[in-house]
Amino acid sequence: MTSQSQGIQQLLQAEKRAKDKLEEAKKRKGKRLKQAKEEATAEIDHYRLQREKEFRTKETNVMGSQGNLSAKIEEQTTEAIRNLTSSYHRNMESMMKQLLNTICDISPEIHPNFRPAV
Repeated sequence: MTSQSQGIQQLLQAEKRAKDKLEEAKKRKGKRLKQAKEEATAEIDHYRLQREKEFRTKETNVMGSQGNLSAKIEEQTTEAIRNLTSSYHRNMESMMKQLLNTICDISPEIHPNFRPAV
């Protein structure tokens, strides 16, 4: 009986050791999965940053910088407004005289298609 009891004890101890090893393996696997996930996330972030940097470089090469474009547009708009204002002030007086002359100086004439009643 004692040998059976010893055999059972040995089996129980072996089962306990196997269970402990299994739990330890599961913990190691969990740690490794977590580490792999962190490494993958870091690699993805690095790749994303690299691609964004390349995109910004290409965008700058193709389109130029946005600051320069808006400054250029602002400058062109200001120049166009300045030109229109100066043109208005230069031509206002002569245009007013021309309009008043056209309105006030009426020279009545008979239309060429008019046929007097016979």
